[in-house]
Amino acid sequence: MASRNPARPLSPHLQVYKWGPHMLVSILHRVTGSGMATVGSILLVWWLAAIAAGDQAYATFVDVFTTDTGRLNILGYIIAVGLTLSLFQHMMTGIRHMVLDIGAGYELKRNKMGAIATMVASVALTIVFWLYMGIK
Repeated sequence: MASRNPARPLSPHLQVYKWGPHMLVSILHRVTGSGMATVGSILLVWWLAAIAAGDQAYATFVDVFTTDTGRLNILGYIIAVGLTLSLFQHMMTGIRHMVLDIGAGYELKRNKMGAIATMVASVALTIVFWLYMGIK
């Protein structure tokens, strides 16, 4: 069957779609889920192995992420804030998907605003969380 408009592709692909926030949050949902699973698993296994290997191995694990005072160092902050942002982004996008699953939010403006809201909320929640952690 021939297309009525020969300039249009027979099947859509990424070069055809106009990039939008809804596409970004969909991709971020997959990336944050995979990232948390991968980084979290590596850290968990390393932490468990360090505990099992004894005091010296555990001290080495702790030294990689903290300073002499016990506070996080630059690497510790990068990983901790990155995982926190990933958690909140994944959670907010999951809530957005739940709303879409019940049939709401498919209107173009509402869909775009919902996608933007997930990104804004995840950054805001990350900032609030780390401010709270700094106060404690």
